[in-house]
Amino acid sequence: MNFWETITGSDITREWKAFETRAATLPDDYRVAWEQIKGHLLPRADFTGRNLMPILDAAMGLLEQAAADGQRVGEVLGDDIAGFAAALAGGEGARTYRDRWREQLNRNVARRLSRLGG
Repeated sequence: MNFWETITGSDITREWKAFETRAATLPDDYRVAWEQIKGHLLPRADFTGRNLMPILDAAMGLLEQAAADGQRVGEVLGDDIAGFAAALAGGEGARTYRDRWREQLNRNVARRLSRLGG
């Protein structure tokens, strides 16, 4: 990845289009699962979303392999796709971008209040 791609995010756009192309080849139930996985993972992205690319690639690889093996999507992911996505992202307690921003805001407010108080 070069500097220009980093700044513009064109590398992310290219990877995202590749994921969608790969997803289009999946059976219908797998495409639905892919959409759900994306929906549960996107809130866990950093500002650029680059942290999710390896996770999404691994999830897509799993779906492709399972579909090629003829497994049902429920056999692969179970009944809890949200839990599956949380496990991919680092566990149920994994912090989201909202958690990180909330913590940063709380630190900044506490720092300002401590300056005013004494």
